Amino acid sequence: MIRLGSVFSGIGAIEFALRRLNWDHEIVFACDNGNVNLDINYKSHMSNIRRLKSIDDKKLYVDELYKSKTKRTNFVKISYLSNYKLSEKRFFNDIKLFDGRDFNGAIDLLVGGSPCQSFSAIGRKSGLEDTRGTLFYDFARIVKETRPRVFIYENVYGLLKHDKGNTWKVIMEVFESLGYGFKFSVLDSRDFGIPQGRRRVFVVGFKNKSDLSKFNFPKPLKLTYSLQDFLLNNCALGKFTSCNSNICIKRSNGVVSEKLYLSEKLKKYVLSPGTKNFFHKDAKIDLDIARAILSTQGNSHRASVNNYVTTNGKIRALDPRESLRLMGFTDDFIINVSKSQAYKQSGNSIVVDVLIHLLKAIYNGGSNEENH
Repeated sequence: MIRLGSVFSGIGAIEFALRRLNWDHEIVFACDNGNVNLDINYKSHMSNIRRLKSIDDKKLYVDELYKSKTKRTNFVKISYLSNYKLSEKRFFNDIKLFDGRDFNGAIDLLVGGSPCQSFSAIGRKSGLEDTRGTLFYDFARIVKETRPRVFIYENVYGLLKHDKGNTWKVIMEVFESLGYGFKFSVLDSRDFGIPQGRRRVFVVGFKNKSDLSKFNFPKPLKLTYSLQDFLLNNCALGKFTSCNSNICIKRSNGVVSEKLYLSEKLKKYVLSPGTKNFFHKDAKIDLDIARAILSTQGNSHRASVNNYVTTNGKIRALDPRESLRLMGFTDDFIINVSKSQAYKQSGNSIVVDVLIHLLKAIYNGGSNEENH
């Protein structure tokens, strides 16, 4: 059994990957604030939390803090608890107020991808303390406090070049200081079964450094599906499933909401090249491989940003379900939030299929080629 801890959990990409693999696992904890941020003295509150004796007391402290400081709803928590077997008592609201020491030795796998905000605060020294003020610091701190056997860290490809590479240099020094053996690589979802161009950098670390020699990142596979295959009009709701951890599509005519179709005014806007800083020459629709799914997918961007398609001779936006499909979430994923929240949550997620092939490489001691 794999004992899992996830931070910046989102809608549970690693949890869904384990489900699609049908691997025996237990979710020990999850943590995500759903973009509900507090204006508080985190250092002072964390000191108070660390003095409390039980996990439940610490969680209650943070929950009460959120109740008193904000009226905003954590919609990520709603989506997560609707889809995975985890007690609300083990879903934590804020990584910056999460004491990982309570779970030292309790998890085998820690997964998270910190938002790239505040990376400008990273200095050019070495060590964990140099990253204070960034959410990456908290991911590294949780690795240090929980000591999982394996960790997976994910972030945007551009992080490699941030501040002329100095940020990435500091991040590598921090992982080195944690005592883990690790490798990193850039993986694109189009190379792992999903017709979406989405490059992300992944770091995989092993507590037992000797395990690193057995690990290789999965090799790219030939893409067999196009964006059109993932659309509801070509694959009805409920017909987008997983077979032996691979996407299975049963071609069938599905229903598309009339609200997705663009008005003539909107169509003229999204297909225009724009002006000045908004100039986009490549205003294409009906792509074979989708552009990266955005957290703002529900907004009416120009066609060079959004993924517009033609259905019944009319141009339309993607449905939230289609956005989720393009992130590797099959149709059994429950959507019980608003359309705008569903778009946002899918765009902020990690692609499930990339994680599936990464997990195979980690736990089967080889690349995905050896497991097919």
